[in-house]
Amino acid sequence: MNTFLKRILVLLSIIALGLFLYSFFVENIFSQRLSPKDTVEFKLNDLKLEVFYNRPSKKNRAIFGALVPFNKVWRTGANEATTFKTNQALEVQGRPLPMGKYTLWTVPKDTVWTVIFNSKQYPWGVDSDMRPMRDANFDVLNIEVPVQKLSSTVEQFTIAFDNSTDNLFLTMAWDDVKVAVPLK
Repeated sequence: MNTFLKRILVLLSIIALGLFLYSFFVENIFSQRLSPKDTVEFKLNDLKLEVFYNRPSKKNRAIFGALVPFNKVWRTGANEATTFKTNQALEVQGRPLPMGKYTLWTVPKDTVWTVIFNSKQYPWGVDSDMRPMRDANFDVLNIEVPVQKLSSTVEQFTIAFDNSTDNLFLTMAWDDVKVAVPLK
């Protein structure tokens, strides 16, 4: 075998070993995540919205008021901080939200949720003591939206865009609860 082919094989072997070690130690792609990553997008004319989040499952657990305590900031999903990105300025409940990328935080309550758009990007949703990493000094917008009780259970936390009535909503649903954030 000539020297050139040997060098290519060695280089490919080093790359393959590096990828394997990265996937094993940094992000184990060989194991299924308990709260898988998801990205939802909405596009209409020039408007592009995107939410990246992780989807925890109910697994026969009590969710709101238990696993997710009432009246405390929640990272709105699991693992990494949930992000909301818009390429245009929006109105959220009649209040301005400039174009940009935000982390999305919520404060679940029995009848309403506070939804918080925060301009700081966080590497993870909680710190080592399991407290949300959100710094309130970077809050751009806080709104309250009513809780809708669902007749059926949503097993896995779900964020979606709903434009079915020509009014755009960012919806979040889990267990027997749904909230809808109006966007314009």
